[in-house]
Amino acid sequence: MYDVTDRRGAGVSEAIAHYACYLNDGDIAPGALGVARLSFFDWLAVTLAGMDEPVCRIVRKFVLSERGADESMIFGTQHKIPARAAAMANGTMGHALDYDDTHFAYLGHPGAVVFPAALAVAQKVGADGIRLLTSTLIGMEAAIRIGAWLGRDHHLIGFHSTATVGTFGATVAVSRLLELNAIQTQHALGLAASRSSGLRAQFGTMAKPFHAGMAASNGVEAALLAQAGFLARPNALECDQGFAPTHGAETNAPADALQGLGKVWKFEAVLHKFHACCHGAHAALEAVLRLRDSANLRPQEVRHVLIAVPPRYLEVCNIPEPTTALEAKFSYRLCTAMILSGRDTAALATYSDACCRDPELLALRDRVEVTGRAGLDETEAEIRIETMHGRRLEVRYDINQPMDFSTRTARLRAKAKALLSENPAGELWDAVTSADLASLEAVCQAFSAKGRPSTENPNP
Repeated sequence: MYDVTDRRGAGVSEAIAHYACYLNDGDIAPGALGVARLSFFDWLAVTLAGMDEPVCRIVRKFVLSERGADESMIFGTQHKIPARAAAMANGTMGHALDYDDTHFAYLGHPGAVVFPAALAVAQKVGADGIRLLTSTLIGMEAAIRIGAWLGRDHHLIGFHSTATVGTFGATVAVSRLLELNAIQTQHALGLAASRSSGLRAQFGTMAKPFHAGMAASNGVEAALLAQAGFLARPNALECDQGFAPTHGAETNAPADALQGLGKVWKFEAVLHKFHACCHGAHAALEAVLRLRDSANLRPQEVRHVLIAVPPRYLEVCNIPEPTTALEAKFSYRLCTAMILSGRDTAALATYSDACCRDPELLALRDRVEVTGRAGLDETEAEIRIETMHGRRLEVRYDINQPMDFSTRTARLRAKAKALLSENPAGELWDAVTSADLASLEAVCQAFSAKGRPSTENPNP
């Protein structure tokens, strides 16, 4: 059995590379692999749902204009393109709706970067679905560990961890798929340290989803070049003037960040979005949903709702009177009204300009009060609902608590159905659970052809 303690005294790059190359598939916890499969399904559903966003059209047209080897599929067309370009385009599409998984150990979206990189290379080299899933899980776990080692300061000073940390996770996953040895993988990580980038200043622009595609492409590029004999500083991640010291990292001791690597799967704590809105609002919405259902609460019974959240979120997702679909996704008050009125907050269509003018929703919205409360964790919220009959319902909810596998499965399948409709969601689920990449490709291409006609000219 692989044991990271065998690498006592190793630097972060060496330890990660050794783990990527020598962990046996049989040592992977079945529960972690099961969650990775669910995340893959979720990423595919979100990607297919977002493939018609303006940023996706632009990037897709760009990569199709260059074409090249027919290696890997690209969502939204029937064409295949080089793996590196497919990773960039599909990574952008997967993050376009900002509806993908999140891991709070490093405040990033691991699946948005690692899945597109690994899928593209799996198709390039003819890997099967199980090998794709195990490599992806290993890459995402590496990203989480590296992100935790870099610490919160890296994110807080302005780097977009999804992109920066994700580049390393994608590199690890692709190195595993290409069966690189540990030295080659270290060189790939060293090159990734120079390619890793992404700024939070780009939030709210097309550049944010492009960060995920860019990072996925970087991972493919770094690993393929290392396979070809490219040499880089093998410890560029942690060395003097390397990535960590030049990118605001706290750099906790490697033993802390890597403890249990290969045995303990921190990826299992990944959070999936079940509402198509800002993740900062999800704890409050989950709390309201539970109070609504447990008390069988009807909209007309609600007199007042008090939402207490971490103070920093008041500047993030607290637009009190939204007027557009996008603003609605950043409004505690309106999203709470949607939940109380029984609207499907997993569906994209629920958030519209019209909903911001709906008399029923506005009446509920105006009964909602939002306040900041120190002491709440970033994944927590407290809700108090007072009814017209004098009842008081209260709950404190943390979205970062374990969710049993069957509940998570049911909710992700319901989310996919809300995004894609019942039949495509069911076909996608069957393809993912069978781990048959040929079947998966057929399902995705069929949805691409039906859901959005392919109008891009591959040779403009």
